Amino acid sequence: MQRASEIKAAGSWNEAAAIDRVVLDADERHRRRIMLTGERGTKFLLDLPQTAALRDGDGLILEGGAIVGVAGKPESLVEFVAASAHELARLAWHIGNRHTDAQVVGNALRIRRDHVLEDTLSGLGARLTPIEAPFEPEPGAYGHDRHHHRHNHNSG
Repeated sequence: MQRASEIKAAGSWNEAAAIDRVVLDADERHRRRIMLTGERGTKFLLDLPQTAALRDGDGLILEGGAIVGVAGKPESLVEFVAASAHELARLAWHIGNRHTDAQVVGNALRIRRDHVLEDTLSGLGARLTPIEAPFEPEPGAYGHDRHHHRHNHNSG
C-alpha cells in the first residue's frame, strides 16, 4: 500500500502532473491518517505526522514522488454580507459565539446551511445567498500555519 506523508501547498506544485485526485468535503479534509481512493482508483494511506487541514489545490506526495491532488467537494453553504464592516463584524461575532465554522471570502462570510442561524442572521440584517461551493473554514484559535492543526483529539 502506498503512503502519502507530505503535503504540497496549493500553488506550489504543477496540478497537471497529478496522477489522481481525491475530492473531499471540509470535514473529510481534516485528517492525520486515513485510507483514500482517488477518482482514477489510486489507493493510498494518508499518514501525516499531525492532523492537518488539507486545502483545495493541495497535493499529497506519495512514496516515490507521485502526487495526488486534493479538491474541495462542493457543500451546501450560505454566503452573507452586511451593509457595513461594522455590521459584518457584528454578524461574525454571532457566528463565533455559536462556535460555527466560517469562511471569509472578500467582504462576505460563508457557513454551512443551518436554518436557525440563517434566520438569526437575516433578522440581524444580513443579506443571504445560498450557494454550493467547496468550504474552506478559518482555522480558529488553534491554527498555527497554512495546514491548520485542529484542537480535536477525536479526528484521525
